[in-house]
Amino acid sequence: MDAIVSVKPLLAVLAALAGSLLVMLSGKRPNVRESFSTLAAAIMFCIVLSMVPDVAPAPLGQGRTLVCPLASLLPGVNIAFRADPFSMIFALAASFLWIIAVFYSMGYMRGLREHAQTRFNACFALALFGAMGVAFSDSLLTLYLFYEIVSITTYPLVAHHQDEEGYEGAKKYIVYLTTTAKGLILPAMILIYVLTGSLDFAHNIRQGIFPPDVNALLVTILYVCCILGFAKNGIMPFHNWLPGAMVAPTPVSALLHAVAVVKVGVFCTTRVMLYVFGTDIMQALNLGVPTAYFVSFTILAASIIALSKDNLKARLAYSTVSQLSYIVLGVALLTPDGIQGGLIHIANHAFSKITLFFCAGAIYVATHKKSISEMSGLGRVMPFTFAAFAVASLSMIGAPPVAGFVTKWKLLVGAMEMPAHSTGILLVLLASTILNAAYFAPVTYRAFFGKRPDGEADTGIQEAPLAMVVPLMIAAFISLIMGIYPDFFMMFVKAVTG
Repeated sequence: MDAIVSVKPLLAVLAALAGSLLVMLSGKRPNVRESFSTLAAAIMFCIVLSMVPDVAPAPLGQGRTLVCPLASLLPGVNIAFRADPFSMIFALAASFLWIIAVFYSMGYMRGLREHAQTRFNACFALALFGAMGVAFSDSLLTLYLFYEIVSITTYPLVAHHQDEEGYEGAKKYIVYLTTTAKGLILPAMILIYVLTGSLDFAHNIRQGIFPPDVNALLVTILYVCCILGFAKNGIMPFHNWLPGAMVAPTPVSALLHAVAVVKVGVFCTTRVMLYVFGTDIMQALNLGVPTAYFVSFTILAASIIALSKDNLKARLAYSTVSQLSYIVLGVALLTPDGIQGGLIHIANHAFSKITLFFCAGAIYVATHKKSISEMSGLGRVMPFTFAAFAVASLSMIGAPPVAGFVTKWKLLVGAMEMPAHSTGILLVLLASTILNAAYFAPVTYRAFFGKRPDGEADTGIQEAPLAMVVPLMIAAFISLIMGIYPDFFMMFVKAVTG
């Protein structure tokens, strides 16, 4: 793939940083503040979209890589950006979702009269600054730096309510993420440089950056450090920060679960798996199959825990823990369809999960209800919200024709391409699909067919403000379109696997 020097990846990263600075300068003028947030989000998306003709494979694009070197600290240790098909999967989804998240946040924060809205919007933009930096990183060092930026800038968002529960959730969040990053990723990164002389990513997913004669035990240890060190990926046992972070406002939960934080985690994990280690060395050292079974435990265990949660956001949180591991599972299969299923789920999960959290927030603003057991009959007075929830739920289950079906189909085909272990992985996918249906279907059923509690028949409950309902409907509609017409994101995924 040809590489050309371009400033576009850097501009996409800086758009969010500029937006954050402008939001901070806006002070307590809400219209000005939100105009800056919207403008920054729109500019970022336009910049990312402008890279499609260059990066997309033929016939839509020219199939080139855009590179933007910034600094060289040592030979092979560079701070640089690049836009390739892998980065575009994450960057396109995150930059578009930031636009609708800004509008949703307006309705939510104003509807509940939340405090510190300027700080909230500034940190929201800074989190996207970090996420875009991760998406376009061209080296492990750059990836690590922006990974840490995401951790630091989202801490105030998790602690937004500034109460005991908020501070406790935020403390757990920052301790888990910074400890694993500094305790596992940082030393692994140093040792990788000692072994290879470089921290730059490989140019394809096969070769990796390790020399053929490298010590197998050392590589295996480094691989384990990277899988566990990027704890934003939600893999058990380093997942507990994620449910704890649910004390944050719903727009933050949506940001954590769909746009920035957890997607940064799985993006970093899969980027390192494919572009640092590479499929050849993973197959040679038999790293793929153990990884697949290891994350399968997270898929099933988190789904079982989700079944026990009555709080809607808690159920969605454990659903996220489970769903993230589909991405790592697909890549760990090391088959073309398996890798494609894992990578396409980065985008599919983003649109569907943000819809679910938007719906949870709309329900809370309209009714102040958080528990599923209290939502009987609400679908009849909030039909748009619960219809969107139903569509996104079908995607998480993997039912056609919504986006998640594409993920499940590719994972099933990918599992069958590895005959020695196909039965075990197929059973995991089947069991997880049944569990997904078991914890999502009752929510929709109760909402549309459940009996309203006595005394609530004439309480005047109606849909949340349009600023909230319209974004969640857009996200749900796109999830449906991505299931029927998956080709746009799939062309980038197929370009990754060659």
